[in-house]
Amino acid sequence: MDLSPITTSELQTALDIAVENMVACLPQFTTSFKYSHSVKNWYQQSENVEWTTGFWTGELWLGWEHSKNEDIKRAALLQVQSFLKRIEDKVDVDHHDMGFLYSPSCVAAFKLTGSEIGRQAALMAADHLLTRFHEKGQFFQAWGALDDPTNYRLIIDCLLNLPLLFWATKETGNPEYAQKAVQHSITSMAHVLRDDDSTYHTYYFDRTTGEPLRGVTAQGYRDGSAWARGQAWGVYGTALMYRYTKNPAYKELFFRVTDYFINHLPEDWLPYWDFDFKTGSKESRDSSASAITVCGILEMVQYLEEHEGRSRYHETALKLLGVLFRTCSVKDSKLSNGQLLHGTYAKQSPYNTCKDRGVDECLVWGDYFYVEALTRASRPWQSYW
Repeated sequence: MDLSPITTSELQTALDIAVENMVACLPQFTTSFKYSHSVKNWYQQSENVEWTTGFWTGELWLGWEHSKNEDIKRAALLQVQSFLKRIEDKVDVDHHDMGFLYSPSCVAAFKLTGSEIGRQAALMAADHLLTRFHEKGQFFQAWGALDDPTNYRLIIDCLLNLPLLFWATKETGNPEYAQKAVQHSITSMAHVLRDDDSTYHTYYFDRTTGEPLRGVTAQGYRDGSAWARGQAWGVYGTALMYRYTKNPAYKELFFRVTDYFINHLPEDWLPYWDFDFKTGSKESRDSSASAITVCGILEMVQYLEEHEGRSRYHETALKLLGVLFRTCSVKDSKLSNGQLLHGTYAKQSPYNTCKDRGVDECLVWGDYFYVEALTRASRPWQSYW
């Protein structure tokens, strides 16, 4: 079992392979998007629907940054036009995932190329996200109709939607976007983070008073367990909140959620889909949780002093990334049209609301965050988030 940090040579090899894999996909996935997960390690074509399509476009932007391949850039810009049409026509936007959709696709396009289409689409998406903020409770509702009392809740994933709002404040000068982002993050972390530093996936509030009610899971094994990807969203989300606010409270939150993630890894350092499962379990893994966590750690180490664990966290991120490259990465595009194997979108348990979906498969966000992690580890990077 090789738990050594990924090397400089491995990083460059991994990035070169990732670009080769992307280029191989362009004939099928330029005017179409990758579906949220693969089937037997192969993605099917999708329209620009669901919450995941932005990750394919974001992966292309990362690939273009590394390679300067103009075919990749043209494909990404074509997809940016699709995102403008999607938000104009309000196609499948009855949820909070505007950041997942528009930060790696359209904000990235604007930052990298000055795309005004990207800027316009992303600002429209930020405006749409504002409509999902509940004053009673001070949070963005995750899913569904805003007048549905059964959906008066947030989920930890939303921390990654908040950077879109900070960007919108910077672009427009309107402080409301950033203010709402801060308010949501305060509400979220006050309730989803448990005393043992694990996290709830979702938290309900009283629709009449806004009072907190209860923490549950939708995708974890049980209400009281730690869903691995949810914990990972906490790692990256707190790091990003520290970047935007420089509030030291977010550093402390980061230490708590990150140390829990690290301390509960199995012996081979590839997390199961829920931290209820330990070394030797036959349950499926979630490589995407590890990739997200690496990105979060590499974001935060920029702001840490040595006495706060800077070197230790940095080495941990490189070890996690080494495991992903050596055991999960797709090194031959003839075997899969993804980047990262062994992800779990959703796994049914006796205690959750899921059906099996994308179990032991490539996940489009896992691919994206893997390539982002490689990029972050290899050079200074201007974040899309």
